Amino acid sequence: MNFQAKPNRMIADKTPTPPARSAAAPQLRIVESTDIFRGQTEIMIKHEGVIYRMKITRQGKLILNK
Repeated sequence: MNFQAKPNRMIADKTPTPPARSAAAPQLRIVESTDIFRGQTEIMIKHEGVIYRMKITRQGKLILNK
């Protein structure tokens, strides 16, 4: 008997489909965190007169506090 292995198809093998965009949808701006933090691990952001603190954790996550 001659057995042939079937190709192993995994979900990860599929090419992701980009989300559909409306012609009227504005392009979202992407800002690099390195441009915002400039070597620091904490910054202050003023939004509508209120100061917020954004911090990079030891694990590399971002935390935003009022």
